[in-house]
Amino acid sequence: MRIMSPRVLRALERFNADHPWDHNAHYHRWILRQLPRHIDRALDVGSGSGDLARLLAGRAKAVEAVESDPEIIHQARNLTSPELPVTFTVADAMTELPEGPYAAITCVAVVHHLPFTEALLTFRRHLAPGGTLVIVGLSRAHGPMDHLLGALAVPANATMGWLKNKGRRAQRPVSMTARTRQADMTFDEITREARAALPGVRLRRRLFWRYTLVWRRP
Repeated sequence: MRIMSPRVLRALERFNADHPWDHNAHYHRWILRQLPRHIDRALDVGSGSGDLARLLAGRAKAVEAVESDPEIIHQARNLTSPELPVTFTVADAMTELPEGPYAAITCVAVVHHLPFTEALLTFRRHLAPGGTLVIVGLSRAHGPMDHLLGALAVPANATMGWLKNKGRRAQRPVSMTARTRQADMTFDEITREARAALPGVRLRRRLFWRYTLVWRRP
């Protein structure tokens, strides 16, 4: 569904490239609000440059940060103070997660790279009783609601980029250098599979082409 002409879209792409900002980091503070103030162990799956893992270290006694890309793990280690209780590991999210259980598991803009239901079940197995799983994910636009949110996000995205960069051109942050992939599941498909795997899960569409999922293990 086209909402703008190709010429306008190209102009917006150039503007956004000159004023980049991390859509995933936008939700980091929201993620922290879903978690208790003090937790034992936390696991961040697909940790990228480690921004969220470092924030989690303010809540958790220990944070395991797992990422499949060795290059960005190297950058994350360089950006992280050795005093923080964060361990970065190059590992496959489906088969090589560090042993739990964890009081909190976070996963931002990663689960669409994985087999969805299998990933949820893997996270569930590593979550401690009473623990919290928080996912910020991407879905494929489908239907009027998705296209409406997408239309609203376009000017909001440009405005946020302008404000966060104080109107100046900027380089992409390290967190935006990780590999990307288009989502292939719609929000309705995600909701259906998530509810089957995680009874009581809460999902919500969000601005900036994201959705959120929160589940607390009984």
